Amino acid sequence: MKKLFLIIIVFILFSSCDSKPETKKVIENVATQNEVVILTEEQLKNVAISTSKIEHRKISAVIKVNGKIDVPPQNMVSVSMPLGGYLKTTKLLPGMHLAKGEVIATMEDLQYIQLQQEYLTTKLKLLFAETELSRQKELNQSKASSDKILQQAQMEYSSQKITLSALAEKLKLININPQSLSENSLSKSVNIYSPIDGFVSKVNVNIGKYVNPSDILFELVNTTDIHLNIKVFEKDLDKLFIGQKVVAYNNLSDKKHNCKIILISQDLSAERNAEVHCHFEDYDKTLLPGMYMNAEIETIKNNAMVISEDAIVSYEGKDFVFVIEKEKEYKLTEVKVGIKQGRYSELLKETLLTDKLIVTKGAYTLLMKLKNKTEE
Repeated sequence: MKKLFLIIIVFILFSSCDSKPETKKVIENVATQNEVVILTEEQLKNVAISTSKIEHRKISAVIKVNGKIDVPPQNMVSVSMPLGGYLKTTKLLPGMHLAKGEVIATMEDLQYIQLQQEYLTTKLKLLFAETELSRQKELNQSKASSDKILQQAQMEYSSQKITLSALAEKLKLININPQSLSENSLSKSVNIYSPIDGFVSKVNVNIGKYVNPSDILFELVNTTDIHLNIKVFEKDLDKLFIGQKVVAYNNLSDKKHNCKIILISQDLSAERNAEVHCHFEDYDKTLLPGMYMNAEIETIKNNAMVISEDAIVSYEGKDFVFVIEKEKEYKLTEVKVGIKQGRYSELLKETLLTDKLIVTKGAYTLLMKLKNKTEE
């Protein structure tokens, strides 16, 4: 009885061991079959199916970005007074237009008079030193004067010449022409002139205020060379090139502005984007520095692999196409979709499907049949 019981247990164990590989094989077959739809002759008559191969064609997409209008550093000027002084007069207001060379303010200070005095005095000393040098050269030639005295005269002349040149440069800093300066033209006031054509963006002083050499009196901007500074994410940078067209617009206006990319930054920010600078093809005075803009960049791929958008079906968050394996058999194959344009979608790195026939009409019908089959 015990022997019979042991035999039964051993038989059961061997039976269960043999059944595991078979079960696994059945499961694998079901999984494989669930990717393939097989149609009968009758079903094929009722389902309108069209097929096509992957095409190679030019395809474009639009990258939507945002940014703001900026001005190059050479078009932004901070006006200061290198020697300091008191602001005597100014007529500037933010937004006012200025012409290059126009008087924008008048400064006054006693040090301006002192500087002019030093220049004129040094000019006289230089004339005397020049005359003395000529006299010492004549005396030295006749041995009536020593070489040492001649050298001292030469040194005095050179020293006064250097001092006069330095004082002349200081006068130019405060916009006084040293060539036209004389004892009859001394003035405690000097003018400040606009260095550019443009607009006043900031006024930081008031009349009567004393300003130091480091203080900024006015800030001017030339808006004729404004550009668009947009932010482009890292994943899209390889699609950009110098000279590429960009269309910019503002939400407050329907007007669109054509631009071209002139510079692509090689440095990424913490947000993983880079600055791209674009030049406006036509100047528009309504565009102001600091204004926020939206922009669209058209990117083009000349040899993209594309298929009709009707061929692509979405299932459980993924994209698929049905590939004809053999007659009446359609296999569900996952694909990665790139750019979409019109009726076509780009397939990324799907070189294995290049010569395959893909269902372009009736794909969703096949997907429904496959889902129903899976549920059964």
